[in-house]
Amino acid sequence: MPTIHNLEKRLRSYLDDDQIAQVVRAYHFAEQAHEGQYRRTGDPYITHPLAVANILTDMHMDHASLMAAMLHDVIEDTGISKEQLAGEFSEEVAELVDGVSKIAQIKFESKAEQQAENLRKMMLAMTRDIRVILVKLADRLHNMRTLGALAPEKRRRIAKETLEIYAPIANRLGMHSLSTEFEDLGFKAMYPMRSMLIDRAVRNARGNRKELLNRILESLQACLEREGLQGKVMGREKHLYGIYQKMRGKKKSFNEIMDVYAFRIIVDKPDTCYRVLGAVHSL
Repeated sequence: MPTIHNLEKRLRSYLDDDQIAQVVRAYHFAEQAHEGQYRRTGDPYITHPLAVANILTDMHMDHASLMAAMLHDVIEDTGISKEQLAGEFSEEVAELVDGVSKIAQIKFESKAEQQAENLRKMMLAMTRDIRVILVKLADRLHNMRTLGALAPEKRRRIAKETLEIYAPIANRLGMHSLSTEFEDLGFKAMYPMRSMLIDRAVRNARGNRKELLNRILESLQACLEREGLQGKVMGREKHLYGIYQKMRGKKKSFNEIMDVYAFRIIVDKPDTCYRVLGAVHSL
């Protein structure tokens, strides 16, 4: 289980001592504020804000964001006011925490897709500081990772909300890996049997997938070198929810879905792009 000491070590790679000390102080403040509170998993509540801070550390977020992560449920769950946080820490941190608390108060009641789009727009519009959204995304990601402790009906409600609201926002912000994890976790919670069957089908159909991915990557890189073209080649496996959406949207069985892998070649200008496209088609 992550500890504040482990987080301190991680933060030394990019924050200074004073900034780390402020993050640690926010942790101890939150720990005291949440004393006696527990998550559905049975863990002390403080393990959640600590996990959220760790997710933001993966993104190399600034110390104020990490402090807000530690304190993000304090206003809502412990009765401590925004003014108290501003006095204890800073106006900046208090604003971030208050912003996360306001997003938490938005009720996602309508299930219509148009309403989901309106809610996404409202969330982005009401946030003056993009860091508020990033703290909220990290908060939701940890909640999704620990969804198993909740009752099935609540799991499905949170998963649906994640698929309709949070995954598209992460995608819009260019956070593809976060969006993908939201989608796969949401898919697994919403449709556990479908998720399991598609996962099994992908594994059976593709065998040693990493080996195949690497072979195709190497082939593409060699092709570019032969043609004297500069480009960065990236490959990934299509994630389960993406495959499921394509099956459902095109009304096809798994065996009819051919593009289980995706490759991307990043180049410097449109002219190179077309030349790379020609080389790949020839390959």
